[in-house]
Amino acid sequence: MSRSREALVLLPGFLCDQAVWQQQIDSLSDIADCTCADYGLLDSLPAMAESVLRTAPPQFSVAGHSMGGRIAFEVYRLAPQRVRRIAIFNSGAVPRATGAAGQDEERNRRRLLEMARSAGMRAMALEWIKGMIAPARLSDTALIEQIVGMFERKTPELFEAQMKALLARPDATPVLRQICCPALFLSGREDGWSTASTHQQMAAAVPDSQVVIVPDCGHMSMLEQPAAVSQALRDWLR
Repeated sequence: MSRSREALVLLPGFLCDQAVWQQQIDSLSDIADCTCADYGLLDSLPAMAESVLRTAPPQFSVAGHSMGGRIAFEVYRLAPQRVRRIAIFNSGAVPRATGAAGQDEERNRRRLLEMARSAGMRAMALEWIKGMIAPARLSDTALIEQIVGMFERKTPELFEAQMKALLARPDATPVLRQICCPALFLSGREDGWSTASTHQQMAAAVPDSQVVIVPDCGHMSMLEQPAAVSQALRDWLR
Protein backbone atom coordinates (compact mmCIF):
# COMPACT_ATOMS: atom_id res chain seq x y z
CA MET A 1 0.00 0.00 0.00
CA SER A 2 1.22 3.48 -0.84
CA ARG A 3 1.96 5.67 2.18
CA SER A 4 0.12 8.55 0.52
CA ARG A 5 -3.08 6.59 -0.08
CA GLU A 6 -5.70 5.24 2.29
CA ALA A 7 -6.31 1.51 2.62
CA LEU A 8 -9.99 1.18 1.74
CA VAL A 9 -11.79 -2.16 2.13
CA LEU A 10 -15.02 -2.35 0.11
CA LEU A 11 -17.78 -4.73 1.14
CA PRO A 12 -20.29 -5.69 -1.58
CA GLY A 13 -23.91 -6.44 -0.82
CA PHE A 14 -26.15 -9.41 -1.51
CA LEU A 15 -25.01 -11.32 -4.64
CA CYS A 16 -22.70 -8.44 -5.60
CA ASP A 17 -18.96 -8.44 -6.27
CA GLN A 18 -16.19 -6.01 -7.19
CA ALA A 19 -18.13 -4.93 -10.28
CA VAL A 20 -20.53 -2.99 -8.07
CA TRP A 21 -17.63 -0.88 -6.73
CA GLN A 22 -15.44 -0.73 -9.85
CA GLN A 23 -16.30 2.83 -10.84
CA GLN A 24 -15.41 4.05 -7.35
CA ILE A 25 -12.19 2.01 -7.33
CA ASP A 26 -11.15 3.67 -10.58
CA SER A 27 -12.23 7.14 -9.50
CA LEU A 28 -10.41 7.03 -6.14
CA SER A 29 -7.19 5.42 -7.37
CA ASP A 30 -5.24 8.62 -6.68
CA ILE A 31 -6.09 8.65 -2.95
CA ALA A 32 -7.08 5.08 -2.01
CA ASP A 33 -5.71 1.56 -2.32
CA CYS A 34 -8.95 -0.38 -2.64
CA THR A 35 -9.61 -4.05 -2.05
CA CYS A 36 -13.00 -5.74 -2.39
CA ALA A 37 -14.09 -8.57 -0.12
CA ASP A 38 -15.30 -11.98 -1.27
CA TYR A 39 -17.28 -13.92 1.36
CA GLY A 40 -17.27 -17.26 -0.39
CA LEU A 41 -20.14 -19.44 0.83
CA LEU A 42 -20.14 -18.11 4.40
CA ASP A 43 -23.67 -17.92 5.77
CA SER A 44 -23.42 -15.50 8.71
CA LEU A 45 -22.54 -11.82 8.87
CA PRO A 46 -20.13 -12.21 11.82
CA ALA A 47 -18.26 -14.96 9.94
CA MET A 48 -18.06 -12.71 6.88
CA ALA A 49 -16.65 -9.91 9.07
CA GLU A 50 -14.05 -12.27 10.51
CA SER A 51 -12.98 -13.22 6.99
CA VAL A 52 -12.62 -9.52 6.09
CA LEU A 53 -10.45 -8.89 9.14
CA ARG A 54 -8.17 -11.83 8.32
CA THR A 55 -7.10 -10.23 5.03
CA ALA A 56 -7.44 -6.50 5.80
CA PRO A 57 -4.44 -4.30 6.64
CA PRO A 58 -3.76 -3.54 10.32
CA GLN A 59 -5.44 -0.12 9.88
CA PHE A 60 -8.03 0.59 7.20
CA SER A 61 -11.18 2.43 6.23
CA VAL A 62 -14.23 0.35 5.36
CA ALA A 63 -17.25 1.02 3.15
CA GLY A 64 -20.13 -1.43 2.88
CA HIS A 65 -23.17 -1.49 0.62
CA SER A 66 -26.50 -3.04 1.67
CA MET A 67 -25.57 -6.41 3.26
CA GLY A 68 -21.99 -5.14 3.15
CA GLY A 69 -22.98 -2.24 5.40
CA ARG A 70 -24.17 -4.72 8.00
CA ILE A 71 -20.87 -6.60 7.65
CA ALA A 72 -19.05 -3.29 8.18
CA PHE A 73 -20.88 -2.91 11.51
CA GLU A 74 -19.72 -6.42 12.48
CA VAL A 75 -16.15 -5.53 11.48
CA TYR A 76 -16.32 -2.51 13.77
CA ARG A 77 -17.89 -4.56 16.57
CA LEU A 78 -15.01 -7.06 16.38
CA ALA A 79 -12.05 -4.69 15.82
CA PRO A 80 -12.91 -1.00 16.37
CA GLN A 81 -9.24 -0.14 16.94
CA ARG A 82 -8.40 -1.15 13.36
CA VAL A 83 -11.08 0.95 11.62
CA ARG A 84 -10.05 4.48 10.67
CA ARG A 85 -13.33 5.42 8.96
CA ILE A 86 -16.63 3.68 8.26
CA ALA A 87 -19.14 4.25 5.45
CA ILE A 88 -22.58 2.64 5.31
CA PHE A 89 -24.44 2.69 1.97
CA ASN A 90 -28.09 1.73 1.37
CA SER A 91 -28.18 -0.37 4.52
CA GLY A 92 -29.61 -0.57 8.02
CA ALA A 93 -28.80 -1.50 11.61
CA VAL A 94 -31.92 -3.17 12.99
CA PRO A 95 -32.45 -6.95 12.98
CA ARG A 96 -35.17 -8.72 11.04
CA ALA A 97 -38.61 -7.77 12.27
CA THR A 98 -40.50 -10.16 14.51
CA GLY A 99 -43.96 -11.46 13.72
CA ALA A 100 -45.71 -11.14 10.38
CA ALA A 101 -43.28 -8.62 8.87
CA GLY A 102 -40.29 -10.87 9.48
CA GLN A 103 -42.17 -13.87 8.14
CA ASP A 104 -43.09 -11.93 5.02
CA GLU A 105 -39.44 -11.02 4.44
CA GLU A 106 -38.36 -14.65 4.71
CA ARG A 107 -41.19 -15.80 2.43
CA ASN A 108 -40.26 -13.23 -0.23
CA ARG A 109 -36.57 -14.12 -0.09
CA ARG A 110 -37.34 -17.84 -0.36
CA ARG A 111 -39.65 -17.19 -3.32
CA LEU A 112 -36.74 -15.53 -5.17
CA LEU A 113 -34.43 -18.41 -4.19
CA GLU A 114 -36.88 -20.91 -5.67
CA MET A 115 -37.08 -18.81 -8.83
CA ALA A 116 -33.27 -18.83 -9.05
CA ARG A 117 -33.27 -22.62 -8.74
CA SER A 118 -36.11 -23.28 -11.18
CA ALA A 119 -35.75 -20.52 -13.79
CA GLY A 120 -32.13 -19.46 -13.31
CA MET A 121 -30.28 -16.58 -11.74
CA ARG A 122 -30.99 -14.23 -14.63
CA ALA A 123 -34.75 -14.65 -14.37
CA MET A 124 -34.55 -14.10 -10.61
CA ALA A 125 -32.43 -10.97 -11.07
CA LEU A 126 -34.87 -9.47 -13.58
CA GLU A 127 -37.63 -9.89 -11.00
CA TRP A 128 -35.53 -8.68 -8.05
CA ILE A 129 -34.32 -5.52 -9.77
CA LYS A 130 -37.82 -4.04 -10.15
CA GLY A 131 -37.78 -2.62 -6.63
CA MET A 132 -34.06 -2.00 -6.40
CA ILE A 133 -33.31 0.94 -8.69
CA ALA A 134 -34.97 4.31 -9.15
CA PRO A 135 -38.15 3.86 -11.23
CA ALA A 136 -36.86 6.23 -13.92
CA ARG A 137 -33.88 3.92 -14.50
CA LEU A 138 -35.92 0.78 -15.24
CA SER A 139 -35.68 1.62 -18.95
CA ASP A 140 -31.88 2.02 -18.77
CA THR A 141 -30.89 -1.22 -20.47
CA ALA A 142 -27.15 -0.73 -19.90
CA LEU A 143 -27.64 -0.29 -16.14
CA ILE A 144 -30.05 -3.23 -15.96
CA GLU A 145 -27.62 -5.50 -17.81
CA GLN A 146 -24.75 -4.42 -15.56
CA ILE A 147 -26.67 -5.50 -12.45
CA VAL A 148 -28.35 -8.58 -13.91
CA GLY A 149 -25.05 -9.76 -15.40
CA MET A 150 -23.39 -9.51 -11.98
CA PHE A 151 -26.14 -11.60 -10.36
CA GLU A 152 -26.05 -14.07 -13.23
CA ARG A 153 -22.44 -14.91 -12.34
CA LYS A 154 -23.62 -16.22 -8.95
CA THR A 155 -25.30 -19.50 -8.00
CA PRO A 156 -28.44 -20.49 -6.07
CA GLU A 157 -26.07 -22.02 -3.48
CA LEU A 158 -24.52 -18.60 -2.87
CA PHE A 159 -27.98 -17.01 -2.84
CA GLU A 160 -29.07 -19.40 -0.07
CA ALA A 161 -25.95 -18.81 2.04
CA GLN A 162 -26.28 -15.03 1.90
CA MET A 163 -30.05 -15.22 2.44
CA LYS A 164 -29.43 -17.15 5.68
CA ALA A 165 -26.94 -14.50 6.77
CA LEU A 166 -29.41 -11.68 6.16
CA LEU A 167 -32.34 -13.40 7.84
CA ALA A 168 -30.20 -13.88 10.98
CA ARG A 169 -28.66 -10.39 10.86
CA PRO A 170 -27.54 -9.12 14.26
CA ASP A 171 -28.85 -5.94 15.83
CA ALA A 172 -26.20 -3.32 15.02
CA THR A 173 -27.83 -0.41 16.83
CA PRO A 174 -25.47 -0.83 19.83
CA VAL A 175 -22.53 -0.55 17.41
CA LEU A 176 -23.75 2.85 16.21
CA ARG A 177 -23.31 4.26 19.71
CA GLN A 178 -19.73 2.92 19.84
CA ILE A 179 -18.47 4.42 16.57
CA CYS A 180 -15.88 7.11 17.27
CA CYS A 181 -14.29 7.50 13.83
CA PRO A 182 -15.48 9.57 10.85
CA ALA A 183 -18.66 7.95 9.50
CA LEU A 184 -20.58 8.39 6.26
CA PHE A 185 -24.19 7.27 5.77
CA LEU A 186 -25.37 7.36 2.16
CA SER A 187 -28.61 6.34 0.50
CA GLY A 188 -30.59 7.03 -2.64
CA ARG A 189 -33.61 9.28 -2.35
CA GLU A 190 -35.68 6.64 -4.16
CA ASP A 191 -34.36 3.69 -2.14
CA GLY A 192 -37.45 1.99 -0.75
CA TRP A 193 -35.47 -0.76 0.98
CA SER A 194 -33.10 1.38 3.04
CA THR A 195 -34.62 4.81 3.15
CA ALA A 196 -33.08 8.25 3.53
CA SER A 197 -34.70 8.60 6.96
CA THR A 198 -33.12 5.31 8.08
CA HIS A 199 -29.68 6.73 7.30
CA GLN A 200 -30.45 10.01 9.03
CA GLN A 201 -31.49 8.09 12.14
CA MET A 202 -28.30 6.00 12.10
CA ALA A 203 -26.14 9.09 11.67
CA ALA A 204 -27.87 10.80 14.58
CA ALA A 205 -26.36 8.14 16.88
CA VAL A 206 -22.80 8.74 15.63
CA PRO A 207 -21.10 12.01 16.69
CA ASP A 208 -18.58 12.36 13.83
CA SER A 209 -20.88 11.53 10.93
CA GLN A 210 -22.31 12.92 7.74
CA VAL A 211 -25.34 11.96 5.66
CA VAL A 212 -25.49 12.05 1.87
CA ILE A 213 -28.84 11.47 0.15
CA VAL A 214 -28.33 11.02 -3.59
CA PRO A 215 -31.17 12.23 -5.84
CA ASP A 216 -32.52 10.13 -8.72
CA CYS A 217 -31.09 7.03 -7.07
CA GLY A 218 -32.42 3.79 -5.64
CA HIS A 219 -30.74 0.93 -3.77
CA MET A 220 -27.83 0.34 -6.18
CA SER A 221 -26.27 3.74 -5.60
CA MET A 222 -22.71 3.01 -6.79
CA LEU A 223 -24.00 1.95 -10.21
CA GLU A 224 -26.94 4.32 -10.51
CA GLN A 225 -25.06 7.52 -9.58
CA PRO A 226 -21.35 6.63 -9.64
CA ALA A 227 -19.99 10.19 -9.78
CA ALA A 228 -22.00 11.37 -6.78
CA VAL A 229 -21.02 8.31 -4.77
CA SER A 230 -17.34 8.66 -5.67
CA GLN A 231 -17.39 12.31 -4.62
CA ALA A 232 -19.00 11.45 -1.29
CA LEU A 233 -16.29 8.83 -0.67
CA ARG A 234 -13.56 11.29 -1.65
CA ASP A 235 -14.87 13.90 0.79
CA TRP A 236 -15.12 11.29 3.56
CA LEU A 237 -11.58 10.00 2.94
CA ARG A 238 -10.19 13.52 3.14
